[in-house]
Amino acid sequence: MLNTAVREAVMRVLPRVKTPAQYTGGELHSVPKDHRHVRGKVCLCFPDAYTLGMSHHGFQVLYTIMNNDPQWACERAFAPWLDFEGELRRSRLPLYGLETFTPLSEFDIIGFSLQYEVCYTNLLTMIDLGGVPLFSNERMVTDPLVIAGGPGAQNPELLAPFVDLFVIGDGEESLPWVMEKWMALKEVAIREGDLTHKRRMEMLAELVGSTKWAYAPAFYVFDYHADGTIATVNRTRSDVPAQIESCTITQDLDSIPLPTKPVVSFVQTPHDRIAIEIMRGCPWQCRFCQSTVIKRPLRVRSVETIVQAALDSYRNTGMNEISLLSLSSSDYPHFEELVRRMHEVFGPLGVNVSLPSLRVNHQLRSVPQLMQGWRRAGLTLAPEVARDDMRTQIRKPIKNDDLVEGCREAFKAGMSHVKLYFLCGLPGERSVDLDGIVELAEAISEVGKQATGRYKEVTASVSNFIPKPHTPYQWNGMQSREYFRWAGDYLHRQKRNKWVKIKQHDVETSLLEGILTRGDRRVAPGLHEAWRRGARFDGWKECFRPELWWKSFADMGIDVDFYRSRQRPIGEKLPWDHVNVKKGRAYLEKEQERSVIQLRVMAEAVSGEGGEGGQRPTGCGG
Repeated sequence: MLNTAVREAVMRVLPRVKTPAQYTGGELHSVPKDHRHVRGKVCLCFPDAYTLGMSHHGFQVLYTIMNNDPQWACERAFAPWLDFEGELRRSRLPLYGLETFTPLSEFDIIGFSLQYEVCYTNLLTMIDLGGVPLFSNERMVTDPLVIAGGPGAQNPELLAPFVDLFVIGDGEESLPWVMEKWMALKEVAIREGDLTHKRRMEMLAELVGSTKWAYAPAFYVFDYHADGTIATVNRTRSDVPAQIESCTITQDLDSIPLPTKPVVSFVQTPHDRIAIEIMRGCPWQCRFCQSTVIKRPLRVRSVETIVQAALDSYRNTGMNEISLLSLSSSDYPHFEELVRRMHEVFGPLGVNVSLPSLRVNHQLRSVPQLMQGWRRAGLTLAPEVARDDMRTQIRKPIKNDDLVEGCREAFKAGMSHVKLYFLCGLPGERSVDLDGIVELAEAISEVGKQATGRYKEVTASVSNFIPKPHTPYQWNGMQSREYFRWAGDYLHRQKRNKWVKIKQHDVETSLLEGILTRGDRRVAPGLHEAWRRGARFDGWKECFRPELWWKSFADMGIDVDFYRSRQRPIGEKLPWDHVNVKKGRAYLEKEQERSVIQLRVMAEAVSGEGGEGGQRPTGCGG
């Protein structure tokens, strides 16, 4: 059932915006349903640009699962770019689902996939433009249930005033359950004619009281000590869970259908290829990594399931590249068999297969040979740090020899460049760790010359470390602006090889992310004020205005260093403690204590070597 009035009005303004095809719907494999013939309507909302949302595999998975059930209509919405938002507001048009141009306010559920904290302002834009009351305490039974999940929901408190329900963990089972439960409750409320906010809250309480992985912030109240730290988190009613657990798929991963008919965009996207998740979780336990904690336990798909899904997707889309996704693809237990089978099936078809997230180990040396005959341009690896003692500290047991020799074999096999991901600002970081980044990158470029007769381009992409919730480093403070700027300058000064490029992530963006990922509900007014003043698409360099954020926080009386830079005692209650993940807080405490011991060993070793060299900013210790 197409909303022709909204569609016709939108079509009139599209000639005035860039890339209008992203707002029209109608793509291959999109699923418009007649809302008169379904029981409930859900809109999957991605709070970033269409091009990024359409590249996200999990978004396509949930879209497929919900639309495979005939009782639900599932549509998509993305954050409108600045020009289109302006046109919608000037014309007083609502943000809508792409399939039928239905305003967001007319859906039963709108669900946000939070992949990155700096997209929070886009979430507010979408709620507001969709005609939904911005604050959850203003919504009635007839308003959509606003839910959110994903990595950006692991600390849900900043969004507590705006989101009704956070779903922690896997979405394949949780989203259909929430949809069924909410519609059953809503149908009764409508029959009884009670559409008040009070009735809505009773419905929400019954929903979260029926499971352990659904968190409704409205039922929890924070009390604080005089120094601003959290004293207690109290429930306002006894029938909601005291501790929130993570929803984990109980079935075999093979039983969860892959989207073999993904929606094919009209416009080019960053990942314009077929994506197949081969494994969920990671066998390693790196202390800095949030994903390896929240994605546990390790679950794998069979080789035949992967190959068949890839073949079906190719036949249904015609795309000429397949990406095999996981946190660490080469740790897939049947890796060599999978690569051989993919080569046998897709080599004759001229379809390329890419392997992102390869782990640096002895097997890396054989990967280029396994990929013989495939089209390839470069190799992407994440050593994170360059010195063995720092690797021990972060629990990433890799060796430089494996990395260098793997790159040598890649260059011999015809790969033209290597991209390396590093972290800057880790606990205990020294100048020698920064030296190691440059030395390792230059050594790999030199290996390219040894293997092929010419230096190879190597890019060292350096991210500014942010201690994330639910990791052993969650008690650590984040380094300062001065330190990150000094470290970036230092890396560039140390570089000698012109074929090596150093790219540091934007420091101001990292500082903002540090507040948004580590804050509590008292930071929410700063988020709202920054959005009200025009903050949009903060993950995009051309849109990000850091001074707007810092001014908003200051005007709202928010001490950013209290949340971002302060070292927290291990006994301090954290804003996200009531949202449990897999192994729990005791495991994280033990890992943090081990990290502190290893930091002491590192410091003593450097002291014995006669100092670390270089001049770091005062007060920016590790």
